[in-house]
Parts: sequence; structure tokens; C-alpha cells
Amino acid sequence: MIKRIKKWMVYSTIAAIGLMTWLAYYAITPLKLQPNSQEIAIQAKSGLKSIAYQLVKQGVLGEPWRFIMLAKLLHKESFLQAGNYTLNKNISPYQLLLSLNHGKTTQGSITFIEGRTFTQMREKIKNNNAIKQTITGLSESEILRLIGADYSVTEGLFFPDTFYFDRNTADIVLLKRSHDAMRSKLAKAWEVRDENLPYKNSYQALIMASIIEKETGRAGERPMIAGVFINRLRIGMRLQTDPTVIYGMGAQYEGNIRKKDLIADSPYNTYTRDGLPPTPIAMPGMAAIEAALHPEKTKALYFVGKGDGSHAFSNNLIDHNLAVVRYQLRK
Repeated sequence: MIKRIKKWMVYSTIAAIGLMTWLAYYAITPLKLQPNSQEIAIQAKSGLKSIAYQLVKQGVLGEPWRFIMLAKLLHKESFLQAGNYTLNKNISPYQLLLSLNHGKTTQGSITFIEGRTFTQMREKIKNNNAIKQTITGLSESEILRLIGADYSVTEGLFFPDTFYFDRNTADIVLLKRSHDAMRSKLAKAWEVRDENLPYKNSYQALIMASIIEKETGRAGERPMIAGVFINRLRIGMRLQTDPTVIYGMGAQYEGNIRKKDLIADSPYNTYTRDGLPPTPIAMPGMAAIEAALHPEKTKALYFVGKGDGSHAFSNNLIDHNLAVVRYQLRK
């Protein structure tokens, strides 16, 4: 009887060693996926068996059982995470198990660019296939309610930046992240603003920042542009800035602004109306916000483009008209 038990123990040990060797070989053998990389999706709330069958269905595994055995042997079955993953061609079952264990999901990304409008921002979200589309057909007021915004118009309320996210993240989640970033950064910048600025609140500073953003692409000129507009506000002079007129024209703008456009009244026509327009006209970046809150101390009231992206600044209308002749009319 004792001999039989010993013999059984020997056979069992050999079988266990054989099983371990077989699983070890399986664990480190590349899966050799086709093509060279493959996107897979693991559904939420999936258990080990379900995950194994999903991997079979997506062509990653030939059969589920060895992967299940490997996960149980390594005590990983309770820690596998749902999400989207990119697998390279030669990933092994063990490496795959670690990826699922650590949640190394494929990240999507989207970049919101300074100077873009909310309409352009929304279109970019729509065209990003890593984002779950949930706001299609929603009005601006519905979107603002969902992200917890305090305003009735979306324009300018979102911070331009690159945002990374797990694939299939809802668009409204990304909008909220961008909105929260703008609200936080604007609030901090507002607290340390220069004294005696002609703004009633931080929202008016945001409006100014959006105009500065559209007026120049040169970071070094933004405080000077801000200084000109601040000087105009202080003396009750109209801003007379083309980007606000263009924004107010909407789809009617065809690439050129004409005299009749400058005299056609609208809430955004700063040639016909005093003060700031009612809302931002684009998404300002941090440099434009800082310029709006820390403008250059200058006597300039005018500026004109030189044709190379920079501007000539003037303290009076006579000098400004000469600059217009020099840089605009002699082209």
C-alpha cells in the first residue's frame, strides 16, 4: 500500500512538473498575431472565462483554457481590467495577462487649439473615433447643463490643451475636463490680475483674452495688443477689431471683410457698439489670458499688421494712418 502511494506521488509530481513546464512554455511563446498589431476590446464587468472567450472571438487566442489556467495559477483572475488595448504581434500570453492586469489600455487623445470656436471643437470631437459620441443633437444649453457651466453660451469656456483618455470615453466627459481646466486656470489668474483693469468680472477678461488670441499669433505681442484695447476701454473708444465682426457674421463670412460688414450692426460688431462683445469669440490660451490680465503699460491706441504677422503700434491717428499707408496700401 505504501509503495502504491509513493508511486502515485511520484507520478503526480511528474505530471505536475509536466503541466507547469507546458504552461511555462505556453506563457512565454509569442502569439504571432496578424497583422503586426491588433486592437482588442474587453467588455466591462467581464470575468476571467468571459475575457478568455472574448480573446478567442477577436482572434488573439486559439482556445481559452490554457489562458484561464495560467491566470488562475498566477492568481490574476480577479484583477483583469476592461478597456481597449493595442497588442503587438509578438506579445506572449503572460505579457497579455500582465497588460490586462495593470489596465494598460490604449489611450486616445485630442488637442483643442487656441483660437478655435466651440463649433470647430465639437466637429473635432465628432471626428475622433476613440471618443464615444453622446452629445450629437444636443443643444448648447443642454451641454452646459451636463458639464455644470454657469453661463448660457459655450464659446470660450473650454481650455485649449491635449487631453488623453481611455478609448470609448464619452465626449461630455472630455468637455467637462476642458471646461473645469479653464474655470480653474481663469480663477487663479484673476486673483493675481493687475489693479484697476476695466473688467467687471473674470468673464469679461475671458472675452478680452479671446479677442487678443484672434488678433495675433505672436506671443510677444499679446500684452501690447491687450494694452491698446485696455486704453480704448478706459477712454470710451470703440475696440474696432475685425475678429469680433467676423465672428458675428458666422457662415456669411467668406474670407474677406468689407466696408458694408463693418457698418452692419450686430452684438459682435465692435465698430458700431461700445465696449466688449457679449461673449468670447474663440478659445483663448493661457498666454492670451495672462495678457488680458497683465497688459502692457503703453499709450498706444492703434495697431496695424505689417504683413509678416507682427504689428506696428501708434499713439495717435496721424501716426496710425501713416503706418497703414506704409504697411497696407503700398503692397
